[in-house]
Amino acid sequence: MTKNNLLAAGLSAITLLAACKHKTEATTEAKQVCVSDSMAKLITIDTAKATAMKDELQLSGEVSFDDNNVVKVFPFSSGQVMEVKVSLGDKVSKGQTLAVIRSADVAGNYTDLTSSNADLSIAKRQLSQAEYLYKNGISSERDYTEAKENYNKAVASSSKIRQQIAINGGGNTNASGTLVVKAPESGYVVEKNVTQGSFIRPDNSASLFTISNMKDVWIWANVFESDIAKVKQGYDAKVTTIAYPGKVFSGKVNEVSSVLDPDNKVMKIKITLPNPDLLLKPEMFTSVTVTNSENKEAVSVPKAAVVFDNSKYFVVVYNGKCNLRVQEVTVIKSVDNVSYISAGLNPGDKVISKNQLLLYDALIAE
Repeated sequence: MTKNNLLAAGLSAITLLAACKHKTEATTEAKQVCVSDSMAKLITIDTAKATAMKDELQLSGEVSFDDNNVVKVFPFSSGQVMEVKVSLGDKVSKGQTLAVIRSADVAGNYTDLTSSNADLSIAKRQLSQAEYLYKNGISSERDYTEAKENYNKAVASSSKIRQQIAINGGGNTNASGTLVVKAPESGYVVEKNVTQGSFIRPDNSASLFTISNMKDVWIWANVFESDIAKVKQGYDAKVTTIAYPGKVFSGKVNEVSSVLDPDNKVMKIKITLPNPDLLLKPEMFTSVTVTNSENKEAVSVPKAAVVFDNSKYFVVVYNGKCNLRVQEVTVIKSVDNVSYISAGLNPGDKVISKNQLLLYDALIAE
């Protein structure tokens, strides 16, 4: 066969293949996947929108009591703790006994009060006598005035000791030196720094107990240096715990520390959460998701609309009941059930976000 004949045969073969391919494509396009009336009730159609992208930051943290809504119980006097009536986590009522302390200071105050009362009684009797003698012209006004001043001093001394006793426990003390520590408010014991038999020194500045009603709690979360710019006051925060894996507690970042923790080199942020059911306990471990809006915009669709198949992302684009197509998309990230798309969709495109897998399988099977 000559060269010209070979060329003519090749061109004939290419023409024949092109005709067959065109015929095959026409046959494929003729097969349509349509949304029936019954299927229309099962699917949901959403519109792609251009929105500001959100970013999520995953942090670890722990629950703490609200330090602005607690009552700290301090010792009124030094002494030895004879008995502790409550434990950490106990619910207490206002006026309930928390601990009993045997105090030499309290006993000394009552001894001083007894002595002061005796002095007051003597001074009062001397004043009465001086007043009688002065009015009857037997003694001078000077003697009467001196007796009055001595009586006033005795009254002041007795009053001072009574005030000391009131400050150091008042009705919760007795002459034997026993001091009963009672709960000033109702709530839960969230801190306990005393045990039976321990001694309380005069220079002790620590509280014996801390009582909180636990209606609000704080979440302290740790932010590493690389993520500091991603967290600001007012950002939304979602908190989950190991104890309640299906429950999400929502709040906002209330406070951002200005310094790093010197031990672990992290920045602390505080999230205040209501705790009406008392589910969150102090020292409970939490996972915190902080969400913020970025300045960048991207096309967004519901996360449920995106199909992940063969290491790629796809959506089912809806242009009509019988005008559906599978479109590959590039997903930047997914935040709060929203997927942000950088390529493959335009604002205004309609996608199926519920039961789209049924249509996706039918479309790729063509």
